[in-house]
Amino acid sequence: MTFADHLIIAPIIIPLFAGGLMLLLDGRRREAIAAISILSTLALLAVAITLLVSSMTQDPAQAVRVYLLGNWPASFGIVLVADRLAALMLVLTATLGCAALLFALASWHRAGSYFHPLFQFLLMGLNGAFLTGDLFNLFVFFEVLLAASYGLALHGSGRARVSASLHYIVINLVASTLFLIGVSLIYGTAGTLNMAALGERIPVLDPSERRLFEIGAAILGVAFLVKAAAWPLGFWLPTLYAAASAPVAALFAVMTKVGCYVILRLGSITAEAAGGASIFFAEGWLFAIGVATICFAAIGMLASQDMGRLAGYSVLISSGTMLAAIGFGGAPMTSAALYYLVSSSLTVAAFFLLVELVERGRTPADDVLAVTLEVYGAEEEEDEEEEEEVGVPIPAIIAVLGVAFIACALLLSGLPPLSGFIAKFAILSSLLGQHWLAGGGTVSPQGWVLLFVILVSGITTVVSVTRAGIRTFWTFERELPHVRRVELGAVALLLFLCVALTVQAGPVMRFMQVTAKGLELGRPYIGAVQAQPRITPMQPEQKP
Repeated sequence: MTFADHLIIAPIIIPLFAGGLMLLLDGRRREAIAAISILSTLALLAVAITLLVSSMTQDPAQAVRVYLLGNWPASFGIVLVADRLAALMLVLTATLGCAALLFALASWHRAGSYFHPLFQFLLMGLNGAFLTGDLFNLFVFFEVLLAASYGLALHGSGRARVSASLHYIVINLVASTLFLIGVSLIYGTAGTLNMAALGERIPVLDPSERRLFEIGAAILGVAFLVKAAAWPLGFWLPTLYAAASAPVAALFAVMTKVGCYVILRLGSITAEAAGGASIFFAEGWLFAIGVATICFAAIGMLASQDMGRLAGYSVLISSGTMLAAIGFGGAPMTSAALYYLVSSSLTVAAFFLLVELVERGRTPADDVLAVTLEVYGAEEEEDEEEEEEVGVPIPAIIAVLGVAFIACALLLSGLPPLSGFIAKFAILSSLLGQHWLAGGGTVSPQGWVLLFVILVSGITTVVSVTRAGIRTFWTFERELPHVRRVELGAVALLLFLCVALTVQAGPVMRFMQVTAKGLELGRPYIGAVQAQPRITPMQPEQKP
C-alpha cells in the first residue's frame, strides 16, 4: 500500500490523536490546546480535499477506495470505504468544523474546559460514520459523535441548555436501543453486518429469514429517522439547536445529514438485491415522511418569534427536503439533492453564527415589544409640527450584518441568484423531468405534492425571515453588537462558499451527477469492497 492509501483512516486518527493529546494537557494551557485544535481541523480539511480529488475519476469502480483494518478480509474485519459520496461528506464536515472553530476562538471556547477535545471527538465520530463499511462500526461511531455532542450541547451551561440537552440525550438513547435491536435482527438473519456483503446475501435469504430481516431493517430505519430529525421524531431539534452555543449549532447542522447519508448509502447498496426497492421503508413512506417534515417545519417557522428557533426549523426543512428527494429516487433527483445538501448545510451553519452576532445588542424586552406592536398595531405618534427626517443613519457593523442576513434569507428561501435557488431549481427540474407521464402530459400526484410543498416552504421562509429581519435591524433602537473579525470571518467563509457554489454550479452539479450515478449502480461499491485483497507480507530473501 502507498501513503495515499493510508489517508482513508486519517480523518479518524487525526481528531482522535488531537483530542487525546488535549486531555493530557493542563486545562489552563488554552493557547496550546487551541493551536492543536486548529492544526487538527486544518489537517482534516486537507486530507478530505485530497480524498475528494482522488475520487474524481470517470470509472465508478476506481473511485471506491477500501482500507482493511488489521488486514482482515472485509467480511470479517473492520473496513473503511472512501468513494465520492463519503469524500464529499468529509469535505463538508471539515469545512463546517473550520468555520465553527474559527468563530469559537473569539470567546466560546473559553466557556468550558473540554470544548476542544469534545469538538475533535465529534469530528472523529462524524468522519467515521461517513467512512465505515459495516453497521456495527456505524453504531460505534454514532455513539462517539453522540457522546461528544451531549457535552457540546451543554457547553456554556444555563437552564435552557440543560433542559434541551436532557431531552436530546433521552431521545438518542432510545434511538440507539432501536439501532442495536435492528442490527441484531439483521445479523441474526444475514450472518454479517458488512454493507457490501449484505447486498449479496439478501437475494439468497429464505422467506422466513427475509421477513425477519425486513423487520430489523425497518427498526433500523426508524433509528436513522431520529438521527435525521424527521417528523414526528424531530420535535427536539429546534429547542436544542436554539439553546446551544452558536459554533456548536453550526457544526450540528451536518449531524442530521448523517441519517440522510446512511439511508442513501444503504438504500443504494441493497436496492439491487431487493428488486430496486428500498428495504428500509415501504413504497412511498420515506417520501411522505419527508413531506410531513417540511410541512411541520414551515408551520414552526411561521410561529417562531425567536431567531434561534427559526434557524432550527430551517434545519428541519433541509432534512425533510433531503428525505423527500431520496424517497423519489433516481439519479437526477439524487444529484440535485446532494447539491442541496451542501448548499443548505453551509447556509444553516452561517445563519446560526449570524444569529449569535445580531442578537448580542438585543434584550428579551425587544422581542416582547415586537410581539405587542404586531398584535395591537401600535405605532409611535409623531409630532406633526416636528420636521420629518429623511433616512436613518446605519452604523457600519449593522450594515455588514444586514447584508449577511439578506444573503442567508435568499439562500434559505431559495430565491435567486444564489446557490439555494439553484439547488431547489435542480430538484424541481429533476422532478418534472422524471415524472412527466409519457403521452399523458401531466405530472404524477407525488410530483405535484413535492412541487407545492417546496414552493410553499420557500414562501413561509421568506415571510418568517423577513419579519425577523425587520424586527432586528429596522424597528427598534438598539445597542450596537460587539463583533470580532474572526467571527465575521467565519460567517464570510461560509457565505463565500455558497457564492462559489453558485458561480461553479456547472462543475459541481456534474460531480453530483456522477456521484448519484455511482450510487444508483450499487455494484461498483460491492465489488470494490469484496474484491479488496489482503496485504501479503514480504517474504525474506532466501540465502543461496
